[in-house]
Amino acid sequence: MSRLEAKKPPLFVSEPLSKEGVSQSLSLLSGIFRSCYGPAGRLKQLHNGVGGFVCTTSQSSALLGRLAVSQPVLRVLTASVQNHLSRFSDCGLFTAVLCCNLIENFRNLNVTSCIVTKISQHLLSLCMDHLRAEACGCRVSVDFSHVETLLCLVRSVLTSKPACMLSKPEVDHLTTLILKAFMFTVPCDVETNAVLGKCVIVPVKGKRVVDSTVLPGLLIETPEIPFVKPLTVKRTCSNMIKTALFCVSMSGDCISPEEGTVTVHHGISLEMSELNQLLHVGKQLVNDEVGLVVCQKVIHPSLKQYLKENHVMAVDRAGLSLMEPLSRMTGSKPIASIHSLSPHCYGSLQDVRLESFASKHFVHLIPKDTVVCSLILCNRNETAWDELKRVCETAEHVLQLTIREPLALLGGGCTETHLASYIRHKSCSLPTSSFEDIGCSRTQYQLVADAFCRSLESVACSLNHDDGEILTDMVYGHCWFIPPGSPSVSNWSDLVSKCGCGINGNTENLNWGLLQGQFGSPVTRDCPKEPSVKVADFLTLDCFAAKCSGLQVALETANLILDLSYIIEDQN
Repeated sequence: MSRLEAKKPPLFVSEPLSKEGVSQSLSLLSGIFRSCYGPAGRLKQLHNGVGGFVCTTSQSSALLGRLAVSQPVLRVLTASVQNHLSRFSDCGLFTAVLCCNLIENFRNLNVTSCIVTKISQHLLSLCMDHLRAEACGCRVSVDFSHVETLLCLVRSVLTSKPACMLSKPEVDHLTTLILKAFMFTVPCDVETNAVLGKCVIVPVKGKRVVDSTVLPGLLIETPEIPFVKPLTVKRTCSNMIKTALFCVSMSGDCISPEEGTVTVHHGISLEMSELNQLLHVGKQLVNDEVGLVVCQKVIHPSLKQYLKENHVMAVDRAGLSLMEPLSRMTGSKPIASIHSLSPHCYGSLQDVRLESFASKHFVHLIPKDTVVCSLILCNRNETAWDELKRVCETAEHVLQLTIREPLALLGGGCTETHLASYIRHKSCSLPTSSFEDIGCSRTQYQLVADAFCRSLESVACSLNHDDGEILTDMVYGHCWFIPPGSPSVSNWSDLVSKCGCGINGNTENLNWGLLQGQFGSPVTRDCPKEPSVKVADFLTLDCFAAKCSGLQVALETANLILDLSYIIEDQN
């Protein structure tokens, strides 16, 4: 068949960052990320052009999942941030804001992109070495035998998302619940290759946040089971409940046409044959002393009735998402066929109960050793609940990352300003041999280092959405926020009480100076010191692994975008 339209040649765009349309789009995207950043970030409403579901959020995962980005340069940026979020869940906005800042500051330098890349990689290695050093002034060790630092870490994640609309008592309540739920998932017997369990979030919308609770085991919503107590379930001689887990339909439906052709002899009913096979499976389950049958799909009513008459509880429509935690919790192997049933595929539970929350009814499966738990998450409306669910999942992932690497970084902009102070100090004291190894001059190195530091400081400045002044101290290199509308005074200590992360107070003269973000800040003459106290109530903390990855991803993505010489787009 001949073409209806002539094939168009590909579109070549040289030096894409120099094009006004690309620069404007990058600036707009950067403004969106900046305005969402931090506990005081502004919310965004996202919906498609023809109406439908409206998402109100300031979370990077929700933003990037719904923003339609057409510019190839911006798609590189958003894809990098989304890949970071898929691995770490946290610090997405930090990564995006820093990447945009680096692109903006680096491209204005009179230094070639290959030299910028070499110098910035050296700066990144200095940052990573410093962050992993014991004497690092913005690093906090996490002790899992004490919950104070863990609570600070979870609380920092919760308070960073204003769309959750949480009050302080609600934040405190959820912080405790999330940490408790995480502790349920940590196995009691630590092996060489220990695997963490799972926390399943159960939605209850229209209730108060403080009504949220966490229970060991799994909750399966079962509207068909009447809410009757006490519940009688067949038990084994060891007082356990033997369980069978089916991942195949037990509805008795005939084979579908897509699955092939079946030849049936005259007088044979496929429906009755399937039902007889199901009842045969039911008899084997009863003979094997199974007390609970859970099916991912549908169970035939006749089989349900037969099992009930023999004191076997049947729960169907469990869904695919619960199969893995059910198998992990009970030790059952999912049964994929009703024609072959092995006694080795059964698992066990300690107890089964019926629970009620709001207008919903659940079967509560309680294991002997808890590695799976259910977080019953409540919020006032659907929008706030959706945001809160994402935040709770992020907090859980942050705790999982922290147990692998028990470290945290100071939040509230303090890590960014501290690193900027550290890099300014280091860049002034590098020997000439370092510049020869990199292949640059001292002047080029200082230009790139200053742009790098201004990019970090600009991230800290993005936390301020109310036009207040931002300070940095010359001792620790931390970030300090002055409320908007504060009177002009000669002594900054009269206006500040604690730094952004909350670890330092104004009890000593820290020689503050204005943090100018894009225009640079006063150079710290000495290397920033380590705070004398590393544990305090209500510290603002960031996930160490997520922030280190964000720093690396932001820099490497910025260098990649700055190095783009051509974009070739297919027009067909």
